[in-house]
Amino acid sequence: MSVRPNFKQLMVNINVCMTGFYMGGNLAEAMLEFQRQTGTLPNEFFDKLKVVTTHLGYPRKKTIFRIGGSTSRQQRFKCDEFGGGEISVEEYFKRKYKITLQYANVLPVVNLGNKDKPNWTPPEICTIPDNQPFRGTLPDVATAAMIKVACNPPAFNANLIVQQGFTRLGLRGDNALLNNFGVSVDPEMTVVPARQLPPPKVTYKSGPLRVAGGSWNILGVKFHEGGNMSNWAVLLVQDGRRNEFQGPSDPQLRAFLQGFMEKCRSSGMTVGAPPTIMQTARLPSPAQDQGRRRAIDIITNTLKQGLDPKKKPSFVLVLLSGIDKFIYPGIKRLCDMQIGLQTVCMLLDKATRDKGQDQYFSNVALKVNIKLGGINHLLAPESMQWLLSKKTMLVGIDVTHPSPTSLKGTPSITAVVASIDDKFVQFPAALQIQRNRNIDKNAEEMVQGLVAGMVDRLNMYRQKNKVLPDRILIYRDGVSEGQYGLVLEKELPQVLEAFKKLSTPGGKPYRPTLSIIVCTKRHQTRTKPTNTNDMTKNGNNPPGTVIDRGITDIYHHDFYLQAHFCLQGEARSTHYIVIYDENKLDANTIQCGTNNASYMYARATKAVSLVPPAYYADLACERAREYLSRLMNADDARSTTSRGDPEAERIARQRVYDEAARQWGEGIHRDLRHTMFYI
Repeated sequence: MSVRPNFKQLMVNINVCMTGFYMGGNLAEAMLEFQRQTGTLPNEFFDKLKVVTTHLGYPRKKTIFRIGGSTSRQQRFKCDEFGGGEISVEEYFKRKYKITLQYANVLPVVNLGNKDKPNWTPPEICTIPDNQPFRGTLPDVATAAMIKVACNPPAFNANLIVQQGFTRLGLRGDNALLNNFGVSVDPEMTVVPARQLPPPKVTYKSGPLRVAGGSWNILGVKFHEGGNMSNWAVLLVQDGRRNEFQGPSDPQLRAFLQGFMEKCRSSGMTVGAPPTIMQTARLPSPAQDQGRRRAIDIITNTLKQGLDPKKKPSFVLVLLSGIDKFIYPGIKRLCDMQIGLQTVCMLLDKATRDKGQDQYFSNVALKVNIKLGGINHLLAPESMQWLLSKKTMLVGIDVTHPSPTSLKGTPSITAVVASIDDKFVQFPAALQIQRNRNIDKNAEEMVQGLVAGMVDRLNMYRQKNKVLPDRILIYRDGVSEGQYGLVLEKELPQVLEAFKKLSTPGGKPYRPTLSIIVCTKRHQTRTKPTNTNDMTKNGNNPPGTVIDRGITDIYHHDFYLQAHFCLQGEARSTHYIVIYDENKLDANTIQCGTNNASYMYARATKAVSLVPPAYYADLACERAREYLSRLMNADDARSTTSRGDPEAERIARQRVYDEAARQWGEGIHRDLRHTMFYI
């Protein structure tokens, strides 16, 4: 819930939010159940979990610092109370509190102290209080179950807010505090005006297609420009799972590849002879190969030995038999940064199913064609007029920061993507790491090296078109409401400085007109249609719904746009805010133009919820996280810090940053910098 200023009034914004909660009860029983279901006891699952102990004769609430590596029988500590020698946790609790532990040699102890002063406690004397939210990342099974509960239609959420939310939030008329200030909240939801924008015309090589409900069918159509896959390769990653092919001569593999080749050929791509097929040796199991480092070495050697360095394939199709948090990032880092190979991964569990295989192949063909520089679809000229009236470059900018599970000292990563021609299909990316406040308290959280990123994008545009763009539209993702001013203060000057680094053929200073539009999806504003004739079957607004009055900002030029069709749950519009505008974009131009651009996303046959330049920048950031995955997704992010010693902690974080810089090296391989390798 939040209170927001509006024209001549204040408005209360309420949304339904859901998260996973720990089940109250004995900690040991919870650990045993979690271990039974997952086979592990990760620190992040119990990170910052509050427990209550009563062995002192009164309830005492403490926070788990971490799970120990020893059981109560194994963990020993010096105890002055019983002679000054070492004693096990099990024996201590038996002698001190007359407690006989049931799981003394089964479960690890938990540290209820800190790193410097550990307080090793048996989990069976700890109780998890009720109503405690889980702050980490849910396991896949739990996430799937959570989605089923949380994906409710708009009407359900609206009734929940009005019937239960008002009372629980204290917004009814019996709230003495509100009454004393003479404040009341209307129990009826606000009705605001909206309009539905028409979809653009989508065209393929064979002509325009019918767009309905924000999507279209590409059955039997050819890409506008097909990529060349006459020289490609396949890598079989043998990880010991059931659904793997048996080798290059496996008849099932040959039939599988023939089906994929036929799909690419029928889509308009140039397909030559069958691919070169490489097969890894059997990878050592995760239990025998901590962090799968030996497995990555085997994959590296297989690629280097199986490929001709003088004639690299246009791409490598990697066939994976399962999801692994080390293998996939390792392959992407190897091929994107070291070898310079385009890679497309398929999960065999999905790719080999008879039902839906044709659609799966179609989706992969979309990615392959874009990676090879092709063009899947275009918008008709009349739908692109707002971009074609002048030489225009669309730019997407995003920043991704380390998560709570990242090692302290892990850098942030910035992505700048930009169109390279008037077709607005190819958006190569410039990526770089930067310091953040976890490393340096004085570091800026905004994009720091934007000058180099923009100069690089503009030079690539000029290389393709022989001229520089006359105007630039930047879609900036990942900016919160309180950071609009920082974009203008910290990032705008860098963009203007980049312009000064370039010049026009006549030697005149280069200065295009510039607009900056912030895109926000992480907001709590939700809307539902008031008329059944204006809603989709699941009760959401139809694609193209735009709201620019009633709930928008008082001072900024902003609007909410739902360009996509929501398949399940309640649709969330993207909030677009124009914070800088030299192009003098009127409301209709920017709203219709952004809606049309949402149909330009190359990897889908439907409109997407976020305008593609911002979407691509987000994808590039996510890909870059894979390159530093061992730092970004550490098993125990706290192990590198020395609490209580600021200087030691600073040195430890700097060491992590230096390791990240070493792993990053020169960044993306030069052979991929002009491509959409990240899609």
